[in-house]
Amino acid sequence: MEILNYAFMQRALLAAVLVGITAPAVGIYLVQRRQALMGDGIGHVAMTGVGLGFLLSWSPVWMATLISVLGAVLMELIRWYGRTRGDIALAMLFYGGMAGGVMFINLAPGGSNANLTSYLFGSLSTVSESDVTAICLLAAFVMLVTLGLRRQLFAVSQDEEFARVTGLPVRALNLLTAITAAVTVTVAMRVVGLLLVSALMVVPVAAAQQLSRSFAATFAISVALGVAVTLGGTVTSYYQDVPPGATIVLLTIGAFGVLTALAAPLARRRARLAAEPAGDPVECVVPAARGAEKEIGV
Repeated sequence: MEILNYAFMQRALLAAVLVGITAPAVGIYLVQRRQALMGDGIGHVAMTGVGLGFLLSWSPVWMATLISVLGAVLMELIRWYGRTRGDIALAMLFYGGMAGGVMFINLAPGGSNANLTSYLFGSLSTVSESDVTAICLLAAFVMLVTLGLRRQLFAVSQDEEFARVTGLPVRALNLLTAITAAVTVTVAMRVVGLLLVSALMVVPVAAAQQLSRSFAATFAISVALGVAVTLGGTVTSYYQDVPPGATIVLLTIGAFGVLTALAAPLARRRARLAAEPAGDPVECVVPAARGAEKEIGV
């Protein structure tokens, strides 16, 4: 294939596969916790990390990871202790993250808002070898957490009080989930962009839930769908010269619409089968009396 002849597309496709795996793998826990927009908030905070990376001449990906993790921890602390003022504190954190990113990148030598655009909406041609290395390491961490601790994370996501009663370290697991989500945001920002990454964390999971209510099946379907749309969006953006992040998100929403349309008749069929009688009852067999097995007249 022609697309594989270019080194920058090889890097972009590898990054796309890793993003397609990691984003739904974390998103399934956020959806269960009803924190679907958490990725969007972390993405705003990560903008400050990108700006600081340019200002300090350090890797924007690693700096965004550091700032995103700190922001995610702060978000969890606000959720625990914020009470009625928590929503205001979160809003200040999100908007401050956006403003900080714009300010720092303009203060950087030779910096401008144009440098920030590729991180906001994704860019195929700017994925470097160092970016791929960072994405691979961060993706390995995400998968280690989401698969290795899937039972504990699922229990906490379903019912924190029950998980606490069973002896699970609920607060530590909540922090780990937030940190993993922050890492996932920085993994995805070079392909999807900070402003669109939340969609890739949530929509594939919502689409998979149309077909299955099992956690394992939903996890597998959402990851498969994530890989399909990220690869499809990356290839489409190369041949059609369209933004990769927007293309991936639109493909994801389209897949959600298709699966929703397919799920409706399947649900009606299952309901109809469940309402039908199971069949004729088995006839009762009365044991014959002793000796009755002999034929008459013998």
